[in-house]
Amino acid sequence: MVVETLTTTFSALSDPTRRAIIERLSQKPASVRELTEPFEMSQQAISKHLVYLIKAKMVKKEKVGRESICTLDPQSIKAVSDWALNYRRFWEESFEKMEDVLEEMKKERKNGRKRKIC
Repeated sequence: MVVETLTTTFSALSDPTRRAIIERLSQKPASVRELTEPFEMSQQAISKHLVYLIKAKMVKKEKVGRESICTLDPQSIKAVSDWALNYRRFWEESFEKMEDVLEEMKKERKNGRKRKIC
């Protein structure tokens, strides 16, 4: 389930227009019309991007009067953040271990001993 969600989310984020929409919505909710303004594309094209973001559960759209107001749903972004954080921890620990090994090698070299690396 989590893998499927992440796949959908990453797929949604793979498009620069959708990332720009997410960036815009991170500032405040906006109507579809407002989201269309900065782009050189039709409202219909933006609506297709919004459908993709809604399916990925990254954006919610609600009808308010005659307009559709879009808001960011932070839950899916949090899932990506949590996933990335786990890998960040892994790499930071790996780099720390590598740094320790390099420091030990420097000390051994300084003392005239060479370390065998298999």
